[in-house]
Amino acid sequence: MVKDLKNLDEVTIRFAGDSGDGMQLTGSQFTTTTALLGNDLSTLPDYPAEIRAPAGTLFGVSGFQIHFGSKEISTPGDTCDVLVAMNPAALKVNLRSLRDGGIIIANRDGFNDKNLKLAGYDKNPLDDGSLEKFQLHSVDITKLTTLAIRELNLSTKVVERSKNFFALGMMYWMFSRPLESSIKWIQEKFKKSPEIVDANIRVLKAGYNFGETTEIFLARYEVKAAELHPGRYRSMTGNEATAWGLLAASAKSGLDLFLGSYPITPASEILHELSHHKNFRVKTYQAEDEIAGITSAIGASYGGAIGITTTSGPGLALKTEAMGLAVMLELPLVIVNVQRGGPSTGLPTKTEQADLLQAVHGRNSEAPIPVIASCTPAGCFDAAYEAVRIALKYMTPVILLTDGYLANGAEPWLIPDVNSLQDIDVKFHTDTKNFFPYSRDEKTLSRPWAIPGTPGLEHRIGGLEKEHITGNVSYDAENHDFMVNLRHQKIEGIANDLPDAIIEGDNTGDLLVVGWGGTYGAIKTAVQKKRIEGKSVSHLHLKYINPFQKNIGDILKKFKYILVPELNLGQLSQLLQAKYLIPVIKLNKVQGLPFKANEIEAKIDDILR
Repeated sequence: MVKDLKNLDEVTIRFAGDSGDGMQLTGSQFTTTTALLGNDLSTLPDYPAEIRAPAGTLFGVSGFQIHFGSKEISTPGDTCDVLVAMNPAALKVNLRSLRDGGIIIANRDGFNDKNLKLAGYDKNPLDDGSLEKFQLHSVDITKLTTLAIRELNLSTKVVERSKNFFALGMMYWMFSRPLESSIKWIQEKFKKSPEIVDANIRVLKAGYNFGETTEIFLARYEVKAAELHPGRYRSMTGNEATAWGLLAASAKSGLDLFLGSYPITPASEILHELSHHKNFRVKTYQAEDEIAGITSAIGASYGGAIGITTTSGPGLALKTEAMGLAVMLELPLVIVNVQRGGPSTGLPTKTEQADLLQAVHGRNSEAPIPVIASCTPAGCFDAAYEAVRIALKYMTPVILLTDGYLANGAEPWLIPDVNSLQDIDVKFHTDTKNFFPYSRDEKTLSRPWAIPGTPGLEHRIGGLEKEHITGNVSYDAENHDFMVNLRHQKIEGIANDLPDAIIEGDNTGDLLVVGWGGTYGAIKTAVQKKRIEGKSVSHLHLKYINPFQKNIGDILKKFKYILVPELNLGQLSQLLQAKYLIPVIKLNKVQGLPFKANEIEAKIDDILR
């Protein structure tokens, strides 16, 4: 039967199943293939905190959402067009995200009595008519997977694990994607187990051919490549981009890179990624705790390397004292905090933006640290590079904020020309005449970076207050007051080194939506839609939180209303109100999930009504 081929501008698909069903792998493979076809895309991995939650339960559902199109894509999508549900729990948890008329691909074999009971269904939703407003396709995915590889005599467990490739094959057929990249990945990933390679490829092809030959699908779809800026792209997650940004800064500066880190979700992938690049002068150290992680990085900086430490959630609190030490030592250090739901262990696999005030103020005494925030997964590269640049130039610890949404999400990344990256010039102090460890560069107020062990440059460091110029321990009251103000002045002076903030939209008007971090895509989408409707609304997204860029105050004064959407209870709002003495309208959400564009649109409509 000949199927209709329909062109679509954009599509959102959500894969959902048990945490052991391979939904993250399925989604990431679909993402890679989609990126290779030139579509713009954005993804949202959404998985439970438990390593292996009880199968079939609502809290054990793992999901992966991808929004892709032939036009610019800024968010993972507010609602889904297609939901792939491997069991009743996956259907129940995710059905509310499916638009009316959307497509459901349900693994009928997963809808057995046990799973229906675990999900709280009295009747099978595939048969009781409750899904009439959707396009429901019940497919015996598990049985068809078994048939596809029955000749291989594999265990039931192995067969079960392959069924996600059947679902992936169906989606590849439905949206006109080629199989080759996934086949190549399977061959590489499972090269030590030829039988697994054979099984997964057979099942992937079986799913594709099922779509081609079955009568239940009347149409398939095509999403053409997006008109992206010319260049070479690759799919990149936020954590990968962060690691690569640090690598690029290391190469550009000519310094070794040392990462001291204690593994913690969702920051661990940065450690994993950097550990693959020893050939680029990278050393990674899996520390026994957060304190060892940051102090080892401080030690590396003392020795002349770029010291990096990564963390998430309560890990930032544990590093607090050592951050104060780095402030006192005035050594370069980058602290990457991938924010997650909290407090305490909180929601370790969910996203949040609630560490902002801790990053800006969360240390004892006056301990100023620059704070930079990335706003997109690919933007983590630039943010990480900039964090290193500032740390080295101003001899200061820098906090880089990303979040779980950015860290796990992926999008096309335009590989930059290395010559386009800002220069990072590092000069170790070598002159032994009149050397003083706390003398200052007149412009940056940074102190000299003298490598220990260099004859004539011996000096003492530590957490005790330093005497101005000499660096000797000092308890002098006036010296302490002077040094506190000097350290504050050094960080505030970084604002002179920052580019002006740029508004997306008009430079004056009724409403300015101000955001930071991972809310960028949702705000951008909402503002663009309202501007098309003729409303006076613009968008300002902050990448530098401490210090703010110099023109922020002037920008804020040119709008009648200021709206600040945040995934916290209003932390940026507090900072803006305190510094610029302006009224701010807050839009806050703390659900472990990113904003949907329509949530911000509704608030804009409410303000401008």
